[in-house]
Amino acid sequence: MEKRTQQLSRRIPWLTCVALVVAVLIAVPVFSVISSIFQPGQGNWPHLVETVLPHYIANSLLLMAGVAVGVIIAGVGPAWLVVMCEFPGRRLFEWALILPLAVPAYVVAYAYTDFLQVAGPLQTWFRDVTGYEARDYWFPQIRSMGGAIVVFSAVLMPYTYLLARTAFLEQSISVLGAASTLGRSPWNRFRTVAVPLARPAIVAGTALALMETLADFGTVAHFGISTFTTGIYRTWFSMGDRVAAAQLSSVLVAFVFALLLLERYSRHRARFFRIGGTYEQIEPTRLHGLRAWSATLFCAMPLVIGFLAPILILFWMAFTAGHDLFSPRYVELITNSVLLAGVTAILAIVLALFLCYAARIEKSRMTSGAIVVVGMGYAIPGSIIAVGILIPVATFDNALSAWMDANFGIRTGLLFTGSIAALIFAYLVRFMAIALHTVQASLVKVKPGMDEVSRTLGHGPLSTGLRVHLPILSGGMLTAGLIVFVDVMKELPATLIMRPFNFDTLAIQAYNLAKDERLTQAATPSVVIAVCGLVPVLVISRAIIRSRPGARKTGRLLPSTAAVFVAGHPVREGSTSAGPGGSSG
Repeated sequence: MEKRTQQLSRRIPWLTCVALVVAVLIAVPVFSVISSIFQPGQGNWPHLVETVLPHYIANSLLLMAGVAVGVIIAGVGPAWLVVMCEFPGRRLFEWALILPLAVPAYVVAYAYTDFLQVAGPLQTWFRDVTGYEARDYWFPQIRSMGGAIVVFSAVLMPYTYLLARTAFLEQSISVLGAASTLGRSPWNRFRTVAVPLARPAIVAGTALALMETLADFGTVAHFGISTFTTGIYRTWFSMGDRVAAAQLSSVLVAFVFALLLLERYSRHRARFFRIGGTYEQIEPTRLHGLRAWSATLFCAMPLVIGFLAPILILFWMAFTAGHDLFSPRYVELITNSVLLAGVTAILAIVLALFLCYAARIEKSRMTSGAIVVVGMGYAIPGSIIAVGILIPVATFDNALSAWMDANFGIRTGLLFTGSIAALIFAYLVRFMAIALHTVQASLVKVKPGMDEVSRTLGHGPLSTGLRVHLPILSGGMLTAGLIVFVDVMKELPATLIMRPFNFDTLAIQAYNLAKDERLTQAATPSVVIAVCGLVPVLVISRAIIRSRPGARKTGRLLPSTAAVFVAGHPVREGSTSAGPGGSSG
């Protein structure tokens, strides 16, 4: 037995073993949720299946269908225009169309609700001007399925825009020119040539937007739409049935993985190759008159709806009747948020650096598989991760407390569940993939020859990593840490379910105030979250400005798409598909 153990340790290097342990820990929440299907609960599951589960499924499908149409229209059209056409504001829209990513969907929902509700400034002004009463006219309800679709489409549109823009940049102008010589109109060239070639990228961007839609809690809860995330929260806290909450989570996991399979199927069915190794310079077609200003208006609409209007509304609300940002309460909220985000970002960078370096030093299928498993966390909604962590961690806490009481007379209680440790673990499961793929893309730029030269000079793997790799990876590590930091600041479902008692963050404060219909006061924490989100988006914008039509890329991972991947495959600049064999020509 001891001999077999020694042989196994020789076959599996220690770096690979540690990578496998990290992958297993990251996968624990999903396995915990799936295993709950076979656990006996409190008898609430049959009742949920008969009463609310059909509504959850119908609302989720309707929301996904509407958001899919919305992000495709708002993302693909502007992407084509900024790449292929010259019109007023084109250079501005080229990078500004990603700004909606800076503002969480629930923050946009709070802003529009305060502005468009019956007691809001818009309808109040309308009644003052016309003399009508509230029941004398019809006004669209923002708190509705249609309102949620508009909000999600405006906020998540950049996912489709970024990938579609990259796909259009990669298309050879000779292919489009051939279509032009065949008498195809610009609209026909776009519909029959450009869009089919960019389909893998468009589907990938749409899938990302839909996964974010399924993961959302704040927006659908505020609008009163029953989805899986709101159902999981109610089942856990209102009914006190953790098994039924986990069983609901398992259905949502099935939704997410079905979406991933659909996206992968779409990519693998498409095979587009280019003929020749060079690309010609793309010369944008100059638009004139009504067409030019129509293009400007078309690109401006998603930017105004998803970013400019809600930001202006939030700043006005915070300035006129918001809370004091420098009060002891808000200093505590900011400190808690920064603490959670900072610790998570540092741990994510360290673990990502370790995993990527292990994959580089010890090339094995197990290490590669571990990285794929860790990369899957981003596709899992925060509510599922929270439920999947609380069940095994609470069981461990209870067992540990009982053992300590039996042997030492000390009851430890909820040692991990009642602290921020479990919450940080949930953040790592959710956002580790962002740091992993960003660091991995930076490490690819280090040529293997550098490792060999370092070894010949007498440096081992650790010394080579510190002296050679780490300085080169510093930019990618900073980008990864920044994106993870902001994502943790915005995360609501996992924080709401797993935070310790009397431990609130800015996201929790905004949600609680909005839940109490104190939308004006909710603007203060919402503004802080939005301003923090602007930082990485502005970093992204610099990369967008530097990438112009016609420039051939070399597979470098854009900072803008560091967090944009599906099922563990990063989306690289210069590729319209995250899978092999799917490049367009």
